Amino acid sequence: QVQLVESGGGLVQPGESLTLSCAASGSISRVNAMGWSRQAPGEQRESVATITRGGSTNYVDSVKGRFTISRDNAKNTVYLQMSSLVPEDTAVYYCNADGWTTGWRKFDSRGQGTQVTVSS
Repeated sequence: QVQLVESGGGLVQPGESLTLSCAASGSISRVNAMGWSRQAPGEQRESVATITRGGSTNYVDSVKGRFTISRDNAKNTVYLQMSSLVPEDTAVYYCNADGWTTGWRKFDSRGQGTQVTVSS
């Protein structure tokens, strides 16, 4: 079993910054890609940012230049630094990761989500 636990969500004003963290734990042999997705009320979940084990990143157009994804492979942790936040960034943010367990079975897991609200 692989668990992902997000932290760092909250209520911020437009223009402010927030950093999310997500730690993967359990029977992990290797974590490959990690990423963040979000789901706003009444909307479908969308991928926000992804990062490979080697550090290659990809972002949805709406957050380019404002969000930065990074990871610490030794800690199996991924971060999402969010700046210049706007109300449209309000959503539940989910962490996701895939890789291999100690029994060399593939896993593809998602966390429970953390709420980010941008409002004045």
